[in-house]
Amino acid sequence: MANTYTQIHIQTVFAVQNRGSLIKAEWKNDLYKYITGIIQNHNHKLLQINGMPDHIHILFGMRPTQSLSDLMKQVKQDSSKWINNKGFVIGKFSWQAGYGAFSYSKNQLPNVINYIKNQEEHHKTKTFIDEYLELLNEFNIDYDDRYILKPIE
Repeated sequence: MANTYTQIHIQTVFAVQNRGSLIKAEWKNDLYKYITGIIQNHNHKLLQINGMPDHIHILFGMRPTQSLSDLMKQVKQDSSKWINNKGFVIGKFSWQAGYGAFSYSKNQLPNVINYIKNQEEHHKTKTFIDEYLELLNEFNIDYDDRYILKPIE
């Protein structure tokens, strides 16, 4: 076959190291633009990005030219460097190890986009850990409690 045709839609979710609430309103949109650039530079299509001070959701159309793990490594590594170079946080910024990744069909995208857009509203009644566990359970993903995000103590 001369060409490759795909329709792969992925939502990734990942948290700030130690679930620190470090992503500030003053620069979060610039962070989202920077991450959008990383994704687009790897020929994927960003559909929605948003989050809270302690975590982020990204929905994108993925091209099969790169592995998901390589893309996420690039997004987290490059955005951490960008945040640190800008001096947005005291000390060193980093993302927590790992991420959640969930696939969707095209007809599910409007609901997922709306969900990501309305993160602030969702988190008035639901913690990030509850949201994350809900996603893992909804997608029947086996997980080890030792590696699930722990609440800040």
